[in-house]
Amino acid sequence: MHRHIRIPLIFLVLLTATDRCFAPFIYTPGEGWSYEFPGQAKKWRRDTAKDQLGITKTAYKEGDYKTAVKAAGRVIRRWPLSDYAPEAQHLSGLAYEGLNRYEKAFKAYQLLIVKYPKYDHYDEVIQRQFDIANRFLDGRRFRLWGLFPLFRSMDRTSTMYQQVINNGPYSDIAPSAQLNIGEAREKKKDYNRAFLAYEKAADRYADRKVVSADALFRGGLALLQEAKEAEYDQSIAIRAIEMFNDFIALHPEDARRDQAEGHIRALQIEQARGSLKIARYYNKKRQWQGALTYYNEVVDIFSRLVDDTEHRYAKEARTRIEQLKAKLGTTEATPQ
Repeated sequence: MHRHIRIPLIFLVLLTATDRCFAPFIYTPGEGWSYEFPGQAKKWRRDTAKDQLGITKTAYKEGDYKTAVKAAGRVIRRWPLSDYAPEAQHLSGLAYEGLNRYEKAFKAYQLLIVKYPKYDHYDEVIQRQFDIANRFLDGRRFRLWGLFPLFRSMDRTSTMYQQVINNGPYSDIAPSAQLNIGEAREKKKDYNRAFLAYEKAADRYADRKVVSADALFRGGLALLQEAKEAEYDQSIAIRAIEMFNDFIALHPEDARRDQAEGHIRALQIEQARGSLKIARYYNKKRQWQGALTYYNEVVDIFSRLVDDTEHRYAKEARTRIEQLKAKLGTTEATPQ
């Protein structure tokens, strides 16, 4: 019996105490739920957009970034068309940066650009977006459900850089953003998409010597990596060689010229290795004409490498060619 009396008594106490207790979770129409300590809301809420922005500025300057975010959000939601809303949106991004919530900061800046495209500090805003993307390129983790720093993503990072380019296609940072997309793809070992990003940078910013040179050289390097992983696809090595040749032709004074020439040589040897493997395959299958074609290709590649005509690949190819010529000449074999 005592137990049945106790439960209603507990509820009675709670109900009678509601007029004195402060509920920490508060719902405000148009603003949603927020957590407040007793009397805290009065400290940052104001009745005019101007005063509310003033609170936002003060909180930000004092390093109270949580309050700055809330105060800025109130300006943005209650007075979205006021002259104070763009600056509040800017401060929201800055405050999120202060809290190390860089994804939210990036999104806040993007809202500023979309909603207030004539904002005076437009260039500063896209520079901050670029700097945030750089953090993720350097390894910062994205947050799961916006809460827990959990994973890295070069795809998301590339999307950030693309957004920066879309926001300011002719800005000073757009070329760097395009190059960084290539770097992000390389970190994911997606070398073909890295090459395409570098190729786009080389084409779009051909009038910027430093950008063009960097894009061509790095594009060649990306294809060089892909060529190592695709030994039977000789077209990749050919594209890489073309990229390095363009780099040398357009930027002959660049300090990386010798490196480019070394990479071309390595790619040609890689081409020869791939052709030799195919020739060996045809030879093993007794498809003599096919084998002869690819052995000749190996010899042709090394004929362009003056100081490497005695490479073991070249020696093997010449020996096999002589053997196959003899075989084809003494037997009436036909191509298989």
